[in-house]
Amino acid sequence: MIPVSPVHRSALTSFLVIVPVIVPVFALAPPPEVRGELRDVIDQRVSAAWEANGISPAPLSSDGEFLRRVYLDLCGIIPTRDEAVAFLDDARPDKREQLIAKLLVDERYAIHQADVWDLMYFTRNPPGFGTEKRGGFQAWLRRQFGENRPYDKWVRDILRAEGNTVEDGPPMFLVQYKSRPADATEAVAQKFLGVQLQCARCHDHPFDDWTQQDFYGVAAFFARLSVVDVGSKNKEKAYAIGEKNSGDILFAGPATEQVPGKKGEAVAPRFLSGQALVEPLKPKDVTDPRNFPNGKMPPAPYYSRKNALADWVTSRENPYFARAAVNRVWAQFMGKGLVQPIDNLSGQNPPSHPELLAELADQFSQHDFDMRWLIGEIVNSKSYQRSPRGEVTEAMPLWYERSRVRPLSAEELFESWIRATDYLAAAGDDKNRERFRVKAVNWEYVRRFFGRPNDGVGNFQGGLHEHLYLNNGQVNALISRRPGGLHHLLANDSRPWEQRVERLFLQIVSRRPTAAETEKFVAYLDREDDADDRLQEAIWTLLTSAEFRFNH
Repeated sequence: MIPVSPVHRSALTSFLVIVPVIVPVFALAPPPEVRGELRDVIDQRVSAAWEANGISPAPLSSDGEFLRRVYLDLCGIIPTRDEAVAFLDDARPDKREQLIAKLLVDERYAIHQADVWDLMYFTRNPPGFGTEKRGGFQAWLRRQFGENRPYDKWVRDILRAEGNTVEDGPPMFLVQYKSRPADATEAVAQKFLGVQLQCARCHDHPFDDWTQQDFYGVAAFFARLSVVDVGSKNKEKAYAIGEKNSGDILFAGPATEQVPGKKGEAVAPRFLSGQALVEPLKPKDVTDPRNFPNGKMPPAPYYSRKNALADWVTSRENPYFARAAVNRVWAQFMGKGLVQPIDNLSGQNPPSHPELLAELADQFSQHDFDMRWLIGEIVNSKSYQRSPRGEVTEAMPLWYERSRVRPLSAEELFESWIRATDYLAAAGDDKNRERFRVKAVNWEYVRRFFGRPNDGVGNFQGGLHEHLYLNNGQVNALISRRPGGLHHLLANDSRPWEQRVERLFLQIVSRRPTAAETEKFVAYLDREDDADDRLQEAIWTLLTSAEFRFNH
């Protein structure tokens, strides 16, 4: 129980510009009548806000802008040169919809979405207890996206935390909050319900209706949990979540009124709806060991509080669950939430488009929490497909009058650099590819220098460390001169440099060069002196440009 060469580079870089009844504590907007597909409803609601606020939106994005953006957003990697040419030369009026449908079933989609959500659940620096190595959870999360398993079902699995962290995966989320039920309460409320309870940890919330009793009522669901070492699985340490049959949170009152030695009173589990959990009486013959023994799976309790919470959190009647999910997904693809910050769906923090938020949540629930469908409808909307160019310069335009501009994540940069340079093709046979991959780019360096440009609220602080890495780091090591690589291909191409420069741009920035860019690059490359080095510098220039560093 607990109480509460520099000359060459300059020539080119200077040119590029680069299930209880639930009573909500805030008023919910009733979902408006559904009118057509969700993508159309999105555009209707967003356009209505433009008209009401006298806003002129940016035009639709060019094909090149859309192509690179949708590949990065859905699959976390730029398109290949052949994929770029196929899309840009496609004359079908529905080619964007067709491309989205293709990418939503691409194997890279599941990998990338799992990366995004894994970082949301654990951050770049999880708090130990084996969570730094969570291959079991990451593989499990990729399966959820790959199989398009309903969102409510996989969230229920995370909170029920059954099995072990290596062979099953989901228990790892609660493992990170070992012996810290109050921290688990904050995390579950924010990540799954979009509710910030942390202020009520020490006193009643000063702005919302949450009290300390509300906070510790939720914390009571986690009070009986233990992290159990169940041995090694697949040569990796495995953990399980054990749940005892007794144990409570002791509440000693507000922090300012606590007295040393005062134990406080036990707090019964209570949902955020305000309704207390009704537990069956504990059988007289049920006892608990002092600690669950290591090396074997802990037994199930006579009644599971955490399972009751998991069922409540993911209930269709829960007014927070669907709203929090769609707001988070909307922010992922549109740059900011309809409620911002995305984990503060409070009555004191109203949405910018209340009817749209209600519509998204309602339809997501009606479609059985189909994540692939929801993402597909958002990226098929014209609101998502706006150009990033326009009069508004804010990183997160309030009314979505232009598309967001964001830096690529460390994962996106890593994979896109490798694809742009054809580095793995230059590595030779499959046996050598992973060795070449590790040798050329140290992932830990990439993660260190590029892993924290996105803070979740639209700010970007690249800093000197990025500049130094791009100029002095391992990017040049990817520009292999071996057969199969981009450098070797262009150096041995007999076509005029104009065509080779077009290939260079299509492969790296997913568009054809302008006439001015072609002229500048041809003048630089069509010379006999230092030909190989000049080509290396040209490739490096595009790989380290602002155009490559950011999405379109």
